[in-house]
Amino acid sequence: MTSLQLFLQQLANGFTLGAIYALIALGYTMIYGVIQLINFAHGEIFIVGAYIALSLVLALGGGFPWAVVVVIMGVGAMAVSAWLGLGVERFAYRPIRRAPRLNALITAIGMSFLLQNVLMVFYGPNDRRFPNPIPLMRWDIGGVSITLMQVVAWVMSGALMLSLQALVMRTKLGMAMRATSQDLNACALLGIPVDRIIAITFAIGSMFAAMGGMLFGLHYGTINFHDGYMVGLKAFTAAVLGGIGNIPGAMLGGLALGLLEGLGAGYLSSQWKNVFAFVILIALLLFKPTGLLGERVTDRA
Repeated sequence: MTSLQLFLQQLANGFTLGAIYALIALGYTMIYGVIQLINFAHGEIFIVGAYIALSLVLALGGGFPWAVVVVIMGVGAMAVSAWLGLGVERFAYRPIRRAPRLNALITAIGMSFLLQNVLMVFYGPNDRRFPNPIPLMRWDIGGVSITLMQVVAWVMSGALMLSLQALVMRTKLGMAMRATSQDLNACALLGIPVDRIIAITFAIGSMFAAMGGMLFGLHYGTINFHDGYMVGLKAFTAAVLGGIGNIPGAMLGGLALGLLEGLGAGYLSSQWKNVFAFVILIALLLFKPTGLLGERVTDRA
């Protein structure tokens, strides 16, 4: 393999990771954009989605076309995670919405640990093998190997991200979400059901995280209840990288982080891949805290 082929191969691998990070980062940025809360339990919702997908693929077994299995896994994981997101918002965050932000931050961390332990009780502390129903097909394009699983990940994540952008920019629901992100109290006075808008935002963000969880399991082949913590931190870094609160920024940040991690793993060492996320996070906080596409805003509290 030539140097150029190695570079392109790492880009392809990093693009797959980036698509997963972008899906999860969208949940962070949507929730922060609407109620300015960093939902640290979002990483656990991501791994809940992965476990739901695992349960479904094991329950289905063989005998179904792989595309049908993938669709059932994705829809099931997204549906369960959406309800989980609604429950977290309703019972953990809504009662303290008017409280100081430190209360919400502590609640988010507590919810993260609660979900981790619930997963450990139900699925055990050890790694679980994630069966992949997608056939092991690959194409060699100029010396760069592309698998069918990568193509599926790119298509599904791209379609979801474009759908979200259309939802936010071209529908009444999206208009209400954007208005709520600007001034929650004014929207309430104008009759906009802000509680419902915030709940829907949690549900949509959780659905995207669940899809990221399913793709994560298909990509790596194993999952563990601890994965939500580390991957969640990386996705949060991606949201900050793009400019937290900015939906296109979260997509860009996720892809950029995945590409950097892929190149770092290829040219340095895969053992150092987790370091890149935190180096980027520290550098951003020092030199460009608004991120690539973010704007500096005044505190509305």
